[in-house]
Parts: sequence; structure tokens; C-alpha cells
Amino acid sequence: MSRAVLGVALLAVTTLLNCGGRQADYVSTGSLCGVRGLAGEPIPDVAGPGACGIDNAVMVRAVSGIRLTSPAQVNCTTARALKSWVDNGIKPAVGRKGGGIEALQVAASYACRGRNRQVGAKLSEHGKGNAVDISAILLRDGSKLTVQDDWRRERKIMSRIHQSACGTFGTVLGPNSDSFHQDHFHVDTASHRGGPYCR
Repeated sequence: MSRAVLGVALLAVTTLLNCGGRQADYVSTGSLCGVRGLAGEPIPDVAGPGACGIDNAVMVRAVSGIRLTSPAQVNCTTARALKSWVDNGIKPAVGRKGGGIEALQVAASYACRGRNRQVGAKLSEHGKGNAVDISAILLRDGSKLTVQDDWRRERKIMSRIHQSACGTFGTVLGPNSDSFHQDHFHVDTASHRGGPYCR
């Protein structure tokens, strides 16, 4: 190996080690947020505007081999919860239907806004990197299960997916919660005094 190549390699390693350790951990373990099966990359922490922002920010692109249609910009706590939900809730609920799961359709992740996009509302958990919205499960045969169309039509599967998120996430909202969640599952890692809030 030439001195020039060795120098570049040493510079790259040094740079990774000087970036708060998160990038170095990702490269050395092949995992994201210390969890194998989370694919993506650490990104710089998000600061503001106002109370918005993300500490330990990551961009999640796939979970347990299941692609996300849009990368989810969240914190590591939320990324780990998403992995648990996929492994212990979504995959078992869907099973072999349609040949299995190809992708999860992400409707939203980080966004600095009020709850339900309402002006003047309390800051949404999306504005803290704590939340992900999933609107559909894409299947390998080209079909899909959408929250809007299949909440009643595929009630057993969709209810199991919804219920399995409760506890892994602090808040779980679906079509039975309100008019704002008719077409997606909202999950976030906020903690509530009375325990998980699941509707």
C-alpha cells in the first residue's frame, strides 16, 4: 500500500473517530444505533428552529431487510422502536400474505410543525424526531395494505399491526383515534404519565 493511500485511510478513520463516535460505531459494527438490521446512516444533529430538533439523529432507509419508501429522519430511540415493531408486530401480522413485505410506505418523519399540522397547536413529536407515520405496507407480489382502504377490509391484520405498536411506542394513533389519522398509523416515543396512549 502506498504512503498516499495509507495516509488517506488514516485520515478517514481519524475523521470518523472525531465525529462523536456514532459514525465510527456504525462503520465498525455494521449497525445503526447499535442495532443490527437497521440500515441507514447517522446524520448531524438537527438544531431548531425554536424547540424543534433531533439529538442522535439518523436517517433510516431499511429495517430488517424491509425498505422504507422514504428515509425516516428520526432519533435513535425511535429507530430502535421501529425495528422492534417491524420484527415483533408488522412482520408476524402480515406473514406470507402477498409473498411477504417488500417495503413500508413512510408518510412522515421529522417535520417542525404543530400537532396534526394545526397552526398554534402544541409541537408535534415529529418536530423532535420522535415520530414516524406509516400509511401502507407494500407486498412482494405488487399489492399493498393501506391504512385507509384496509383498516376494515383486512381488519385482523391491520388491527394486529396497530395493537402491536402499543408499548413499544408511547403513542399509537390510527383510524379509530380521530379524523387526522384515517390514512396512516402515527407512532411516537413520547412518554405519558398514565402509560402508552393507543387509539
